Amino acid sequence: MNERPFDAATAARRLMRLATAGSLATLTDDGAPFASLVTVATTAAGEPILLLSALAAHSRNLAGDARASLLLAGRGGEEGDPLAGARLTLVGRAQPGGGDAALRRRFLARHPAAAGYADFADFGFFRFVVAGGHLVAGFGRIVALTVDDLLTDLTGADDLMAAEEDAIRHMNEDHVDEVALMATRLEAAPAGEWRLTGIDPEGIDLAAGTERARLDFPRRLTTAADLRGVLAVMTQKARATPAK
Repeated sequence: MNERPFDAATAARRLMRLATAGSLATLTDDGAPFASLVTVATTAAGEPILLLSALAAHSRNLAGDARASLLLAGRGGEEGDPLAGARLTLVGRAQPGGGDAALRRRFLARHPAAAGYADFADFGFFRFVVAGGHLVAGFGRIVALTVDDLLTDLTGADDLMAAEEDAIRHMNEDHVDEVALMATRLEAAPAGEWRLTGIDPEGIDLAAGTERARLDFPRRLTTAADLRGVLAVMTQKARATPAK
């Protein structure tokens, strides 16, 4: 079987959707770099979402200079070499969420345990406003990427995004078995209690414990009707696909 041609933008977007943690680099008062570990989710467009404490050093740094970089790494090779996996360095700015409910909902869907402290007075959600990126995905696969390469275009998809929350709830409450089949048979993910965590015009994000999966739609979607039709087709395909 012929291997699909390498598409740097697709690889980077997939890495961003699947990542659960990353290294956030900020600038101290004297301009020195400061790196810290953070958990991440994504907006519908694919921008990283961060939940940060105002007491943390990186938050104090961002208050003085919002410029930042975020390193996201994929899984390493079979022998555990971390450099065998793809990694993506994003550059941009960390912007306070300003009470955007979608940031909270999407982050907690990816990190349910964070619900225990997300509403503490010193915690707040941030959106990482991407300016560009640098992907390293193997020999000969080192590519500089633009914002258009990295983010999902939401133009004309208002109806779809308005239906996202209800669609996720419906699938997770009424179609649990179908969600699991889509993850395990279409994405070859391990068995588990799979649930949807996000929907965007290009695909769906799923989680089961510490496992994550991403299923791309066969075409770009913009409406709730599109979503219902495509999910029905994907469910049928999952049922027809033999278990591995």
